[in-house]
Amino acid sequence: MATISNTAIRSGVEVPSFLRLIPGLFLLAAIGWLGKLTEQGIAAYGKAHHLHLPNIEYVLWAILYGLLIANTVGIPRVCKAGVATYEFWLKLGIVFLGVRFLLGDVLKLGGISLAFVAVELAISITLMSFLGKWMGLSPKLTSLLAIGSSICGVSAIIAAKGAIEADDEDASYAIGAILALGAFSLFAFPAIGHALGMSDHAFGLWAGLAVDNTAEATAAGALYSDAAAKFAVLAKTTRNATIGFVVLAYALAWARKSQKDFIQNRAVFLWNKFPKFVLGFLLISLAATLGLFTKGQMTDIANLSRWAFLLTFAGVGLQTNIRELRKQGLKPLAVGAIGELAIAGLTLVLVLGASRAFAL
Repeated sequence: MATISNTAIRSGVEVPSFLRLIPGLFLLAAIGWLGKLTEQGIAAYGKAHHLHLPNIEYVLWAILYGLLIANTVGIPRVCKAGVATYEFWLKLGIVFLGVRFLLGDVLKLGGISLAFVAVELAISITLMSFLGKWMGLSPKLTSLLAIGSSICGVSAIIAAKGAIEADDEDASYAIGAILALGAFSLFAFPAIGHALGMSDHAFGLWAGLAVDNTAEATAAGALYSDAAAKFAVLAKTTRNATIGFVVLAYALAWARKSQKDFIQNRAVFLWNKFPKFVLGFLLISLAATLGLFTKGQMTDIANLSRWAFLLTFAGVGLQTNIRELRKQGLKPLAVGAIGELAIAGLTLVLVLGASRAFAL
């Protein structure tokens, strides 16, 4: 039976489902855009006054503004249906992100660098899983921390939340913990790289392996050198491309634990759980690799990806209940911070070793 809004009942006219999404979509767009304006405003102020201000990207501002609204005045009832679409925008953003993942570019990393991407995934998942269990975190929160630290931070956490049926509060806590290293990396990584005399290739590879969010990994590389930024983007994008397969692996692991729908028909279960947006990502990536898009079209698609993420992160903040977060205490933040610093240290040792052995 179709759902009828209160307004429709009073007027005697049924409101189409897509129209009920519009108020919430406007709210997501307004919060996301406000986050973007805040980021740009701080950057412009720092530049005008010759100040080195922290580069807090719109992702965090959008989440903070959403948090403020959701936990003070609350989400207007008319907006709730549209706000609930935020996960869809994440998946759409990841699909469009495929235009930046050219298969030929991955080969430019070289065999050693590609192997390190696989090693980073194993280290991050193992370390975060151990720390989460050791600190007594809930299993699903631990899984989200492991997924976020191993792949692409916030995007991976939101994509995994539905696959493993985690709570919104677990996702929000994992996001907060993973973002802790972001601002730190912009200041610390270039200083460490220069102190150790790292080459552009080695530093870019380290930034791409150790920093979770793509924007911050790229920025850290750019602060070192233009060449380092290119290697950081290549390594980080290669990590991003594993998102579907890692999320699927966790979905299967959790399904085995609950035995829910897994034993009866494994093929159907696999298809239902497989993140379909990964197919879109790979299709767009293949089309870009084959040169089916013009340079202008690739720029437009990349911009669409950023707009989709803008709606996503606003939704994350709006769906977060601070009262529920308080129940978890500071343990998730401690696990995130300790884990991220350990991952940065371990990957640095690996890259330095490879740099000396293979002249990266």
